[in-house]
Amino acid sequence: MTIPNLITVFRFILVPIVIVMILREEWGWALALFALAGISDGLDGYIARRLDMRSDLGAAIDPLADKVLLVSIYITLAIIEVIPAWLAIIVVSRDVMIVMAFMVSWMLARPMAVKPLFLSKVNTALQIAFAVLVLGGLAFALNLGNLPDLFAILIVLLTIVTAGLYVRRWLRHMSP
Repeated sequence: MTIPNLITVFRFILVPIVIVMILREEWGWALALFALAGISDGLDGYIARRLDMRSDLGAAIDPLADKVLLVSIYITLAIIEVIPAWLAIIVVSRDVMIVMAFMVSWMLARPMAVKPLFLSKVNTALQIAFAVLVLGGLAFALNLGNLPDLFAILIVLLTIVTAGLYVRRWLRHMSP
C-alpha cells in the first residue's frame, strides 16, 4: 500500500466523522475535518505524481473517495436543509450515473479506464470549495449574501456539462 493510497483511505475514514459533526451542528469541527479531507485529496495526487507512486488501486479509489465524500456531505447538508435539495440531487445524480456507467461497461466486459476530465476536476474543486464556504459560514456565523447561490449555479452548470461529456465518452467507448 503506497502513501497516497493510505491518504485516500484516511479520507474514507473521515467521511462518517464529518457527517456526525454536521448532524451535531459542530460546524467548526465539520469544517476542519472536511477541509482536511479536501486537502488530502490534492496531497495524495501530488505525492503519487511527485514520488512516482501511482497505482491502479489509487486510480480507482481516489475518485471513489471524492465521490463518497462529496455525495455524503451534500446529502447530509440537504437533509438538514442547509443547502437546497435540488443541488444535492443534481450533484449526486451525476456521480451515480458515472459509477453506473463504469459498472455497466465492466459487466459487459468493456471496462473503461478511470480518467477524470479536467473540467470534472474543476467541478470537484468547486464542489469542495462550496462545502467549505457553507460550513465556514456556519462555523463563523458569516453572512455570505448571494455567494452560495452563485456557487450553486456554477456547480450545477459544470455538473450538467461534465455529465454530458462523460455520457459522450461512455457512448463512444461502448460503440463497436
